[in-house]
Amino acid sequence: MTRRAICFDLDGTLVDSLPDIIGGFRAAIAEHGLPVPEADELRPWIGLPLLDMFAALAPDGDASALTAAYKRIYPRRFTLHTRPFGDTVRVLEELRSRGYLLAVTTTKHSPMARDLVTALGLADHLDLVQGTDGFPAKPAPDVIHRALAALEAEGTWMVGDTTHDIEAGRAAGLRTYAVCRPEATHDRETLAAATPDHLEESLLPLLDLV
Repeated sequence: MTRRAICFDLDGTLVDSLPDIIGGFRAAIAEHGLPVPEADELRPWIGLPLLDMFAALAPDGDASALTAAYKRIYPRRFTLHTRPFGDTVRVLEELRSRGYLLAVTTTKHSPMARDLVTALGLADHLDLVQGTDGFPAKPAPDVIHRALAALEAEGTWMVGDTTHDIEAGRAAGLRTYAVCRPEATHDRETLAAATPDHLEESLLPLLDLV
């Protein structure tokens, strides 16, 4: 019997982590004496590789040096404000009870993503945490393919809060579920333009679709 898997983005999808991510970016930029963008300027870029984000948000800086600063700063503060969303554990537990394998497929590197889900008590609710480790990031589908290969499973859904997640899921041949919370990285209009199969305000409606 073929095992079925559902892939989830991490930040903004399973966990409310944007304040700590944004704080880390702003601190890295400030450390280099560069103009610090407001949170709303940063938000649309989250989910892309760090080098790309810094190149766009601090064009007068050294993107590599800024990335190194962020990688030093973020692990010191990554659970200051970050918490699972209120529906996360309920949805993961229910999907597990229905026989689905559950994978995180994130742009974070795997060790950092594993540290985060462990610190937040989510590790036991997941079968795999797959980060983007030396291969193309979303919207490329590589992280999804890696996760499904590791699980030896057939992918069914990609669930995320950015257009990058939706495009990656579609490229991997999965159905796509966009979650647009008040804290979402991309707003509803932006997500709708990516034409996900479903666009909802929480994870809960996913339970009626699987």
